[in-house]
Formats: sequence, C-alpha cells, structure tokens
Amino acid sequence: MGEDDPHIHVEVKVVRGEAAVRNMLAATFGLAGDLPSVVATGCGLRVPYAMTSPRPDHVTCLPCREHARSEHLRFADEIERLGRLPGSSVTPAEARQVAARHRALAEGFSGREG
Repeated sequence: MGEDDPHIHVEVKVVRGEAAVRNMLAATFGLAGDLPSVVATGCGLRVPYAMTSPRPDHVTCLPCREHARSEHLRFADEIERLGRLPGSSVTPAEARQVAARHRALAEGFSGREG
C-alpha cells in the first residue's frame, strides 16, 4: 500500500462493492456493518477505503478506470442475459434499463465524452 499514492481508485468489485452491500443491508434490515479500512482495487493495489470511489468523475487511476469500465460492460451483458431467461424475476425491459445505466457508467470511465 503506497501512502504517497495521490490517485483515487475503484474497488476491485466496483459493481458489487462493499459500500453498496452495506447500504442495502442497512436499508433492508437496519443493520450497518463497519466498512473495511483497506480494500483491493481494480489496479491491484490495496488502498484506504477513503481513497476509492465508484463515480467515474472522481477516479484518477487509469488502470482502475479501465477495470471499472470492463466490469460495468460485463455486468450490463450479464443482466441482459438474465432478463431473457424464462421465469426470470427481472423483466427484459428492466434488464435493458439496468444494462443501459451500467453502459453509461462504463462510458464515463472510458473518459470519452458521450
């Protein structure tokens, strides 16, 4: 872990991050676990949780940006496949909506203006 690393990173599990799980548990059950002080990142470093963000406009580590982009694209494909499965609890329309959101996030991580 580099204490002098000025970059903002993404968690290695950017789509299914610890904070998202914690927020879901808190909203559903009223339980709130502690966040980890150090997390693995998309670029392979372990950094303080405070030096991470899931938002494309905050992430400054280029390898983390590429990791987040590919993870959001992979998840968009995965959720669209789920929406097409017979008996899925996610409708095709809902799946397309979620996939579009993750593709937009991926585009934000690419650094290109849409």
